[in-house]
Amino acid sequence: QVQLVESGGGLVQAGGSLGLSCAASGRPSSINEMGWYRQAPGKQREFVATITSGGSPNYADSVKGRFTISGDGAKSTVYLQMDSLKPEDTAVYYCIAVRYGSGRNNYWGQGTQVTVSS
Repeated sequence: QVQLVESGGGLVQAGGSLGLSCAASGRPSSINEMGWYRQAPGKQREFVATITSGGSPNYADSVKGRFTISGDGAKSTVYLQMDSLKPEDTAVYYCIAVRYGSGRNNYWGQGTQVTVSS
């Protein structure tokens, strides 16, 4: 099993910046990929960004050029730096850890609120 603990988030004005972090414990060495999804009120959860254990990032088009994902393998931690935030970035952000074995296993954090005011 993998446990994820998120930190960061909060309230910021449009154009501002926030940072999120997510630390994995349990069996972090078995994780192949970590990242972030988000869910706005009344909407489905959507992909934001992920990074592989090899350090390859992947971003949703809506955040490219504004968000930066990075990882610290030694600490089994993933970070999301969010710049030029927009009101439409307001959502609960969930950390995800993915382990590929016999299939894909997803592990989720508890979620952290990000609110961007206009």
